[in-house]
Amino acid sequence: MSRLVVISNRIADPRKTASGGLAVALGQALESSGGMWFGWSGKIVEDGTPGEGELHLHNAGKVQLATVDLSREDHDSFYLGYSNGVLWPVFHYRLDLADFDAGYIAGYRRVNQMFAHKLKALLRPDDIIWVHDYHLIPLAAELRAMGCQQRMGFFLHIPLPPPLILAAVPEHDWLMRSLFAYDLVGFQSEADVNHFARYVGTETPADILGEHEFRAFGKTLQVQAFPIGTDVDEFIELGKGREAQEMFEQMRGEYSRRRLLLGVERLDYSKGLPQRLKAFRQLLQAYPENLGSATLIQIASPSRETVDAYASLLQELESLCGAINGNFGELDWMPVRYIHRTVARKRLPGLYRAASVALVTPLRDGMNLVAKEFVASQDPDDPGVLVLSRFAGAAEQMREALLVNPYDTTRTAETMQRALQMPLEERQRRHKKLLEGIREQDVHWWRERFLAALAAVPTS
Repeated sequence: MSRLVVISNRIADPRKTASGGLAVALGQALESSGGMWFGWSGKIVEDGTPGEGELHLHNAGKVQLATVDLSREDHDSFYLGYSNGVLWPVFHYRLDLADFDAGYIAGYRRVNQMFAHKLKALLRPDDIIWVHDYHLIPLAAELRAMGCQQRMGFFLHIPLPPPLILAAVPEHDWLMRSLFAYDLVGFQSEADVNHFARYVGTETPADILGEHEFRAFGKTLQVQAFPIGTDVDEFIELGKGREAQEMFEQMRGEYSRRRLLLGVERLDYSKGLPQRLKAFRQLLQAYPENLGSATLIQIASPSRETVDAYASLLQELESLCGAINGNFGELDWMPVRYIHRTVARKRLPGLYRAASVALVTPLRDGMNLVAKEFVASQDPDDPGVLVLSRFAGAAEQMREALLVNPYDTTRTAETMQRALQMPLEERQRRHKKLLEGIREQDVHWWRERFLAALAAVPTS
């Protein structure tokens, strides 16, 4: 039986619940074949030599964890610079926030070459290699250059932008050519697949052999949409735990006379947080019956706060929250509860279940698993309502949610009101369909479908 080798920027111990459904799902696949998970150790060596890093090996059950340290220069150019200073904003359609002039691409290439060099020594001829996300797009090309012939697949967890936006990336042609070193490339949505097909059709000398098959640079590449899911049963079980139950009881007791709207995400400019707060302000202005009742709990976990764009976003959010509370709040009611901390995963199901409405309204998102976790956490007899951005990858699957354009704050406020007023029968019907969908296409379905497709690709 071939061994599965998973490569990602950061790894997780699949035995730990806090790692989340993705780590558990990948861990199960790795355990079945005695696989390996390879990635950055999370350690930065301040005086380390660029392009060199110590390799660490240890076991987590039957899974071998292989990690590599990064020098400060490599971390700043590969991770902070090119991955998160160029690719992240561009792939989320924010060209204005990309730092194109800093020359980070050399560090990005150097770290991918180093990872390939460290990994090659650990590989077996019949390994199946599964590379994850935008940090490691050229990894297969580096491995191929070293003579590796193993079957290789790649999955992009973030969205792929349209060709004209992607073409703004310096050396975008090299980056996209690197994808042809894989046998299979997976995206979150059909929209992403279409963007790739359009890019290949206009920017490369590729032959389009079929809807999901392209040939260029001497390689035939399969491309498909594999929308990632959550581990529904695992999350439901998490909701039965002490921490989740305590959170639910606390919220139910504290807000017994309120209607809760909830947002949970990392602090990131892709999540549409200022637009969400402005829509909530519009809700209070246009529908005064919500005064003294509707409460928005917005959790924005800290993220990359040394980057100027995130510091500006944090300042804007704090200003908006203060203004809304100052203009509408009463002594016994504050309309916005803004929490700039991480909430423990074990407590999240209780928080989700206490909410009447979940606001998942990113400006652009590859998938967004908060939407699916919210649905999994609900009481089927009295479920909350999901308000979902049409620009989240999840919108392709979750059509029974209330879909919104987060840039249109007036219409988003109207949809919030509709969610708050939705009759029980409609809430139950929508929740039932949503739950059936996320259970059918959960994280295990995603993993099995991708690996089956990779195994079926004829290698060339």
